Amino acid sequence: MIDPDPEIVGLEGELRRAQLAADVGALDRLIDEDLLFTGPTGDLATKAEDLAAHESGMVRFRAHEPEEMRIRKVGTDVAVVALLTRLIVDVHGVTHRGTFRYTRVWHRRDGRWRIVAGHVSEVPGQETSGAAPDPES
Repeated sequence: MIDPDPEIVGLEGELRRAQLAADVGALDRLIDEDLLFTGPTGDLATKAEDLAAHESGMVRFRAHEPEEMRIRKVGTDVAVVALLTRLIVDVHGVTHRGTFRYTRVWHRRDGRWRIVAGHVSEVPGQETSGAAPDPES
């Protein structure tokens, strides 16, 4: 296995903290204007839609616990991340929990890394929807 890139690991941590805090400013800095992101339902989302969902509370991450991260650099300015994580997230007032796989593409342009593409899907056979325990307990 290739050693993880500490810069990308740090950016993934920053992204996770921003999602948990619904920090739209940090998300805005980390996500490219031309983002292409496929959600678990197969719908394509833009950066504006993602930021609006966090700002309005339509999407609220309650827990985000990474279990595995693999990073592959493609040249010096592109990194592909495969992340396996356990989530508790409220979407439209319904709590979902389970294990999800993210694939994200980071691109460095003008000295800054940003997410340009991604996909998330549920890992089959794991807990998904329904009442979730309070992540604070």
